[in-house]
Amino acid sequence: MWVDKTGRRWPKRPAHETGVAGRCPRCGEGHIFNGFLTVRDHCEVCGLDYSFADPADGPAVFVQLFACVPGVIFIIMLEILASPPLWVHLALGVPVLILTTVLPLRPIKGWLVAAQFTNRAQEAGTAALWAKLHGTDRQ
Repeated sequence: MWVDKTGRRWPKRPAHETGVAGRCPRCGEGHIFNGFLTVRDHCEVCGLDYSFADPADGPAVFVQLFACVPGVIFIIMLEILASPPLWVHLALGVPVLILTTVLPLRPIKGWLVAAQFTNRAQEAGTAALWAKLHGTDRQ
């Protein structure tokens, strides 16, 4: 159970369920994002402060390493097996690459933000600062 500053108890929710859906990792009802990839200041339902959230380049790395590979393989196999003209590559390859790079960014970033909350992630050596800023218990 998570306990916030007011003493209210929140059940622990898995990061892969709340984050991928873009939901607050504490209450599961509020939203993580303002727009497509901008993290909100706080949850509009439970008030969780999202200042802890810093996925940095993590979502882009995961997309490049895992999600782009099928798209690139598709384009290479298309060239090897069919040798189509350039316009076919542009008509098929560009949308495939956009779909395999842009669409996974939001769920992956949401998952990383939720995982930071769930695992109480912080930079090495900042535990004392975290406790000072947020009290002894995490929101």
